[in-house]
Amino acid sequence: MITRRAHYNSLLDIAQRLHAKQISPVELTEYMLKRIATKDRRLKSFATVTEELARKQSKKAEQEIQRGRIRGPLHGVPIAVKDLCYTRGIPTAAGMTIHKNFKPKFNATVVRRFVDAGAVLLGKLQMTEGAFAEHHPDIVPPVNPWNKAHWTGVSSSGSGVATAAGLCFASLGSDTGGSIRFPSAANGVTGLKPTWGRVSRYGIFDLAPTLDHIGPMCRNAADTGAVLGVIAGIDTYDPTASPMPVPNYLAGLERGIDGLRFGFDPKYNSRGVDRDMVTTVRKTLATLTAMGAALREVTFPKTDVVVEEWRAHCGIETAFAHRRTYPKQKERYGPALAGLIDLGLSLSASDYQRILLNRYDFSGKVKALFQDIDILVVPAQGQASPTLEQRKMSRRNLEATASLLRFTAPFDLTGSPALTMPSGFTKTGLPVAIQFVGRHFEEDILIRAGHAYQSETDWHNQHPHV
Repeated sequence: MITRRAHYNSLLDIAQRLHAKQISPVELTEYMLKRIATKDRRLKSFATVTEELARKQSKKAEQEIQRGRIRGPLHGVPIAVKDLCYTRGIPTAAGMTIHKNFKPKFNATVVRRFVDAGAVLLGKLQMTEGAFAEHHPDIVPPVNPWNKAHWTGVSSSGSGVATAAGLCFASLGSDTGGSIRFPSAANGVTGLKPTWGRVSRYGIFDLAPTLDHIGPMCRNAADTGAVLGVIAGIDTYDPTASPMPVPNYLAGLERGIDGLRFGFDPKYNSRGVDRDMVTTVRKTLATLTAMGAALREVTFPKTDVVVEEWRAHCGIETAFAHRRTYPKQKERYGPALAGLIDLGLSLSASDYQRILLNRYDFSGKVKALFQDIDILVVPAQGQASPTLEQRKMSRRNLEATASLLRFTAPFDLTGSPALTMPSGFTKTGLPVAIQFVGRHFEEDILIRAGHAYQSETDWHNQHPHV
């Protein structure tokens, strides 16, 4: 039997009920499809709903579960993916009208791994154009389920909205400058940007390949571990996917924060940061202290140069990614993505070399920092839950843009894993979030620490009234 608020269950909770045969995968899928049909008329989080495929997959999952063949924690669970993941025979537009009729002939590796895990694909989630900063002018952006006047985050806006609103039990996002972490923070969900190379990018529309990360957006930290365990690992189709073994991210969660060293930089965490974000960092550190955490004050490397250069770096790689359609079909591009590509095309090899050297220098300094700590605690963003009007105004303000990117873009440049979690609410009732950042390929430590933090707090169990 499906309870009234089953759509807000965690992935692992709903999986347990499915695998115990308390709920039918077919019944649950129909329930979720009905909820999408009712609620997403307003929220606009789905680019495509895959009803026929979801019903077929749910029937197969039900038959296998009835026979006692449980494939893993995602078996029979309804999920959704960002619309830059190739999905065989299903429109995959990457937020671009130029690709609205594109139907891939194969699945992205992450989609194929979901299929192999027995997950049920409800559909493809709306996103900004090409995974950059703004939605194409012809596409209606997703709506923040907490307050329609507030930002949904970019570029995985549909993933954040759908997960927060109980339209799927987990989703995939991509992160090039903050696009898993911004919508996770804005919509009050838990998002994990894995180490670059931890998850294959085969069959994913590129924004900037050396900056792009694919990762889960879920109800809580443990759920991100369940999803990451399915999608991570070596891939013969993607030579940049790491051959490092994939651990069981759900093992050892009960160890909590024992033996972990948490670092924080008071100046980095407060400069140019609004009061709500300063408060949530302070409260998070207080919670960790009460849990017995070992806290260390550190000095984080200066980010001004690399944050300022992030857009140029992204632009150079994006220009190459779009070389087949830009500038040949420039009129079909929105102004934000076109502007980014034009910037990339305007830069020289010397410019790119300078940017790369600065990136490598910064990455080396961050790596050195993690010799003395296991986890760095930083805000998810400089401004807590900005309104759409505030974001519109800040796009014209370079300082405001730098403030937004200061806590996200640096960790795309270093390729570091980062876990974003709800950590409170503003006075107006909008969610705010914190980040735990770790060493390369130590997502297991982030998930363990995040699970411990969420065992002591209840922010992740708060949901919008949808």
